[in-house]
Amino acid sequence: MSDLALTLLRPWWLLGLPVLIAVGWWMYTRRGGLGDWQKATDPALMRAMMALDRVDNSASRAPLLAMLSAVGVTLLALSGPAVERREALSFRNLDGVLFVVDTSASVTENARWPQMLTMGRFGIAALGTRPGGLIVFGGDAYVATDMTLDHVQLGQTLSLLDAQTVPDPGSRPERGLSIALDILREAEVIAGDVILFTDGEGLGPETLQVAAQISDAGARLSLVSLDAPAPAFETHAAAGSGMVFTLADTDVFSQWLAETARTRLEAQDFPLLFWKDMGRYLLALALFPLLLLFRRQIA
Repeated sequence: MSDLALTLLRPWWLLGLPVLIAVGWWMYTRRGGLGDWQKATDPALMRAMMALDRVDNSASRAPLLAMLSAVGVTLLALSGPAVERREALSFRNLDGVLFVVDTSASVTENARWPQMLTMGRFGIAALGTRPGGLIVFGGDAYVATDMTLDHVQLGQTLSLLDAQTVPDPGSRPERGLSIALDILREAEVIAGDVILFTDGEGLGPETLQVAAQISDAGARLSLVSLDAPAPAFETHAAAGSGMVFTLADTDVFSQWLAETARTRLEAQDFPLLFWKDMGRYLLALALFPLLLLFRRQIA
């Protein structure tokens, strides 16, 4: 069986079909046919026009049927026949991803820091058409790259992060998460992901509160652990409705970012996001009946 599903986006246009049928039947049964020139024109002038072969004297109803067919196909096209496109990436811009990266000394001076950057680049590569942003934090937090569809520039900025990126010593992840929450609200996304790259330093009641706020805003907070994740990672992921990943989960992480966004958008009850309107192609078929109106009679 075919997986194609067909629906009508504007079915009210079909109400014009009964009217078209009634008008067409009335015109078809009229003695004079379409135009009724025999009644509207002086008989002598009509005879002269017929002698000059300027008037089609046949009783053919083909022009009328051609016109009615063209109008009928146009009504069908305006009703919006659409096919379901599950592979479409439409409206993915309503679902953004923010990478919140800890650049404190305890993270950037760790031997596994390059692996963390690599995992971040894998995540950026999995965004598809979703916009991404980058937030860095240490003793304070800053927006390194605002929400953008330029994933190349986003990945280059991520690669340049080091211990000197944030001059403020310490680790305040709650500040980075608060900025991420503000960006998601200002962007008015219907869903989103906040990915926190950290060694776990600074996680506590304040970050747990922001994690719950991110979840309440319709987004998810997930964490990427520099080392073996502590119990606080699972607690924050549960509060943020997200996941916990280690640096060994690169493929799982990128696949999760690439595949779960569609499931979440479908759950938001936006069924028309995945329908492609075929009416424009059907409208082209209305031109073929009209060709009959331009035919020439062979003497």
